[in-house]
Amino acid sequence: MLHQPVQSTNVLSVGYDDRSSTLQIAFHSGSLYEYTRVPAEVHTALLAAASKGGFVARHIKGRYPTRKLAG
Repeated sequence: MLHQPVQSTNVLSVGYDDRSSTLQIAFHSGSLYEYTRVPAEVHTALLAAASKGGFVARHIKGRYPTRKLAG
């Protein structure tokens, strides 16, 4: 999955697959998480958010099935 670098102190990059509604988030800490069943509009809102880390904490973590891939 291709990742797009983002400006954030917490989030390094974000990848999204429209076909499977899968979101991947890489953190500066080295962790990589995959979230499934994420609507495309949530991905779009994440990219537009002033605080990427805050958006992840408020709107993604704990809301979608999650798998830790690295870190």
